[in-house]
Amino acid sequence: MPKMKSHSGAAKRFKKTAGGFKAAQSHRRHILTKKTTKRKRQLRKANMIHESDVRSAQRLLPYS
Repeated sequence: MPKMKSHSGAAKRFKKTAGGFKAAQSHRRHILTKKTTKRKRQLRKANMIHESDVRSAQRLLPYS
């Protein structure tokens, strides 16, 4: 049986941690002028993906 491959797009977006999968916040790429400084600062923090998405992330990243 051949080895399973990790999904390269998911590998760039998610990182496996003890508590689940860590991912960057969205809404911080462009159109930043209308967003407040507070909002942009709070978007710097990474967050955990929702528990309903963990199963799909595990399928996409079998060796993480």
